[in-house]
Amino acid sequence: MAELHLPSTLPPLFPGLPRRVEVEAATVDEALARLEDRWPGLRDRLCEPGPALRRHIHVYVEGERGDLATPLEPRSRVQVITAISGG
Repeated sequence: MAELHLPSTLPPLFPGLPRRVEVEAATVDEALARLEDRWPGLRDRLCEPGPALRRHIHVYVEGERGDLATPLEPRSRVQVITAISGG
């Protein structure tokens, strides 16, 4: 199973959502779909309609920048990171 590490901003919005979740998925898109099944509305926080990741969301698979189509191996480590900006 792939191991997803989620930003600290998500668990307060979705009761029972841990920061680290293991999912069975072949792609990042499928992993997010599995999370959406358990925590409806979570995908909308991470993805634009289309589908595409929101501008401020970055995904890294095994330390390499990815997108929704990035394939996952059974032991992949996926980090979902929110960009921080200021002004």
